[in-house]
Amino acid sequence: MTQSSFQPPRRILMGPGPSDVSPRVLEALGRPTIGHLDPEFIRLMDEIRDCLRQTFRTDNALTLPISAPGSAGQEACVVNLLEPGDTAVVCINGVFGERMTQMAERAGATVVPVRQTWGEPVDPEALAETLAAHPETKLVGFVHAETSTGVLSDARALAAVAREHDCLVLADTVTSLGGCPVEVDEWGLDAVYSGTQKCLSCPPGLSPVTFSDRAHQAMQARKTPPQSWFLDIGLLTGYWTGGAQRAYHHTAPVNALYGLHESLVILLEEGLEAAWARHARLHQALVAGFEAMGLEMAVAAGHRTPQLNAVRVPEGVDEAAIRKHLLDEHNLEIGAGLGPMAGKIWRVGLMGASATETNVALCLEHIEQALHQAGAKIETGRAVEAATSV
Repeated sequence: MTQSSFQPPRRILMGPGPSDVSPRVLEALGRPTIGHLDPEFIRLMDEIRDCLRQTFRTDNALTLPISAPGSAGQEACVVNLLEPGDTAVVCINGVFGERMTQMAERAGATVVPVRQTWGEPVDPEALAETLAAHPETKLVGFVHAETSTGVLSDARALAAVAREHDCLVLADTVTSLGGCPVEVDEWGLDAVYSGTQKCLSCPPGLSPVTFSDRAHQAMQARKTPPQSWFLDIGLLTGYWTGGAQRAYHHTAPVNALYGLHESLVILLEEGLEAAWARHARLHQALVAGFEAMGLEMAVAAGHRTPQLNAVRVPEGVDEAAIRKHLLDEHNLEIGAGLGPMAGKIWRVGLMGASATETNVALCLEHIEQALHQAGAKIETGRAVEAATSV
């Protein structure tokens, strides 16, 4: 059988990730490959670290991209900060808090969960009560913007509670970084990880991480080496922060890092505050359109993450059929619910390059049309106008 080049369809990516990738990033990915120890590549590495520090709002020296997707960044934080015998309190209000728990347990830690109802933010008082009952806790972990539900928890408040109990603070910012405020230094976060495929609008495959001096000291005081050689930050430090003389660790994904650098340049050209404001404004427009249609948001106002909008599926509607129709007929991708929200919500992403007025209008128009054809009891002809008014 003769094989031919793969030509992907052109989609409008408005699911939970990946997001649309800027043509500038796609062009950067195709630039000539150079060696991962080439002096010019080392210069690029330093620029990437500087851009990441600006994006995370931190002065942390230990800031770098892990050469793997966001889940690897999550695991890098967990396995470097926890070892057998440690106690970790993990806040769980969706899929990714559960995943953090599983990683911590595999690292040999005892995990004490703070469970919240899916669709609700983590309660700082519940965290405080748990920490008071477990004074041996070394680390508190939580998801800032829970991708499975579209909930934004108060990272500043949670970090303050953890600090009061002298705990390290681990935060998942995979969906929040670049799309809403993330203030690593100001909030007192010690270990933070993210992904490139959400609001950074870069292809998936890299995970930016940053560690405070406090976290670095905790890693240096370990009694046992991290269970992962590849994700051992102590080894990666020699490659990413070793000055002109870099210690070989692995063959870095050179072209993927070209793309990350370009995506960060684009974000910083726009300005972080301007990007946050754009995501917030378009989120409000999308919500106005859904509500004008008669649809209900799954998360209460004030707790929604602008980048990931969870909207309830109307009663009697086959949500999978609607998603298939949007993809097949309009090349529009939206996401399904996960866990207890499966079949009950759609997850509509407004991330990075996908967060545009045009996409908001197209999404509302096509969802309204598909629901009307499916016989759903909705208001028609009002959604786009409501969004435009915002």
